[in-house]
Amino acid sequence: MANEPATKQRHQVVIIGSGFGGLFATQALKRADVDVTMIARTTHHLFQPLLYQVATGILSVGEIAAPTRVVLRKQKNARVLMGEVIDIDVQNKTITSEQFGHITVTSYDSLIVAAGAEQSYFGNDHFAKHAPGMKTVDHALELRGKIVSAFELAELSNDPVEQEKLLTFVVVGAGPTGVEMAGQIAELAKDTLEGAFRNIDPGQARVILLDAAPQVLPPFGPKLGMKAQNRLEKLGVEIMLNTFVTDVDENGIVVKNKEGQEQRITSYCKLWAAGVAASPLGKILADQTGTGVDRAGRVEVNPDLTVQGQPNIFVVGDMMSLDGLPGVAQVAIQGGRYSAKAIKKEIKAEKKGQPVPERKPFSYFNKGNMAAVSKYSAVAQVGKINISGFIGWLMWLAVHLVYIVGFKSRVATLFSWTVTFLTNSRAQLTVTEQWMTARTALDHLESLEAQKKAQAKQDELEAS
Repeated sequence: MANEPATKQRHQVVIIGSGFGGLFATQALKRADVDVTMIARTTHHLFQPLLYQVATGILSVGEIAAPTRVVLRKQKNARVLMGEVIDIDVQNKTITSEQFGHITVTSYDSLIVAAGAEQSYFGNDHFAKHAPGMKTVDHALELRGKIVSAFELAELSNDPVEQEKLLTFVVVGAGPTGVEMAGQIAELAKDTLEGAFRNIDPGQARVILLDAAPQVLPPFGPKLGMKAQNRLEKLGVEIMLNTFVTDVDENGIVVKNKEGQEQRITSYCKLWAAGVAASPLGKILADQTGTGVDRAGRVEVNPDLTVQGQPNIFVVGDMMSLDGLPGVAQVAIQGGRYSAKAIKKEIKAEKKGQPVPERKPFSYFNKGNMAAVSKYSAVAQVGKINISGFIGWLMWLAVHLVYIVGFKSRVATLFSWTVTFLTNSRAQLTVTEQWMTARTALDHLESLEAQKKAQAKQDELEAS
């Protein structure tokens, strides 16, 4: 076990998480008289809103996942520790993290918890085996492997029933991620892969988007939701609303409508984009401080984003519950910057021997909601203004390009977008053997072989 030195000369700020909240908080402390330690379980800052473009072959992983150490290398007061935080000791002000069996204990004076959220299956965690979410790079690569292998396996099959199962793609959740994913799978099948196969027509692929909600994109309101739905339907996406998932297995998904009628959809490739749950660290904080958590496990914070009775512990982004704020990037970014600003002000006041200034409540500036439905079409909600179609799509491009970390990544992303949108080509459809065989195509082929053997044995028994 490694322990941090007991004697500290400067104020120690520990930040948990390298997402939007954690990274922007760290950068906001660049010129502060503090030492910053970022603890993250990955080596990169992930631009999560564009993960679906990795899964569908538009962007490479490197364009949306910048190495955190490289991003922060010029910030001399910051360091990065790779590790999974396994404990927060509020009384002793220490963070315990673990990586590859190596335990590290880090002391803090101020703590910013920005550990993000995980996929939620609403108590049905076994669904994850056959319907991965869209929260990590591994998720995106797994889904790319399943999407590509579905077309490849269909090309190898001469069984129409088997081909139908392989070419049926089900997306659970009609929020921004689900809408964007469904639209891109449809465009991939109908445009990019047109004429690329001989035994199948990729354009005949069936893409289904379903949700328990009564409309597509509920946070955007009925008008924009209907515009998004109409655009998806023009692409051939089937929309199933007021529909609940009751079971998921290797070969399909079982759903129930609001009348209670069940239906089984045979499908090889399923994606879960229906809900999120806060990091388990939220419960650790709640147990130690006596604060509450909401149904999604988010910590109920004070107006200054601190935990009950702990003015030096901030919780930001997807982990915090405050006034119904959504789990979007801007909430995390603004929360991270707000927390850093509060720490800087108080340290400055203490150094001058002045009273600690009273904190103003966190005020979120809503810059709007956006979702790309398809090429040249997006919906955007900026205040009371609703924008859709091509103008909305241009706004979506500009906003997302601005928040990609690193000049090189922005240029590469812009180039990839230009090529894809002008030519329908996707340069990132390569799937390595690792992703083609690890719980995707190989499992499927093994399952088919087992079914054939079982059928042959049954035929022998019937013949005898």
